[in-house]
Amino acid sequence: MSTSEEIYKLNNVDPEDIGDVLAKIQRSFNIKFDSEGLQNVDTFGALCDLIINKINLDHSESCTTQQAFYKLRNAIATASGTEKCTIKPQTKLSIIFPRDNRLQTISEIESELGFKINLLQPRQWIIGLFVLTFTASIIECFYNWRVGVAGLVASIISLKLAGKFGKEIHLKTVGDLAGKISKESYLKSRNNSGTINKNEIEQKVRELFTNDLNLKPIVLTRKSPF
Repeated sequence: MSTSEEIYKLNNVDPEDIGDVLAKIQRSFNIKFDSEGLQNVDTFGALCDLIINKINLDHSESCTTQQAFYKLRNAIATASGTEKCTIKPQTKLSIIFPRDNRLQTISEIESELGFKINLLQPRQWIIGLFVLTFTASIIECFYNWRVGVAGLVASIISLKLAGKFGKEIHLKTVGDLAGKISKESYLKSRNNSGTINKNEIEQKVRELFTNDLNLKPIVLTRKSPF
């Protein structure tokens, strides 16, 4: 079967990972899933239909990613004193957020936007170290549960602190960031949060799944089963 014909089976994914994506969807579209409603969802397409039905807002053809860019541009200009005309989709984030005051600049931009952009993360080797420590602690629980549990708690706390104070940018351009916030904070990214573009909802949901589950978008189809 060729790559273009593959159907990714979401029922093989760790339920916790699926739960994390569903939580992001609820925040982004300001909806709430219930167990009864999800029981009838057996494919990715059915989930997208459920989401659209739950968002009881007027339809508008306007592009959310484009609106997210203009909101982001205005926030960057206000927070940094940069001329708006110099901020373009291809502008590198490393220029907007210099390392020496990166945390402060992002905090000011988030204040202007009114929501978190979740741009930063710790270095990959730090994440790898904590994952290794976490795994080793689980194994240690079989031999000395006190030491194992202590290791688990320490690794979880350390990873959370690393995530909070990490300074690495995992995106490259302002356009990339606009795309990110348009799917993670969909309604807040729109000029009129009382409208949605129903034609783009499925794509935004697909991007959330493929990004978090490290998938190629082409393998996640409406027929992909849960």
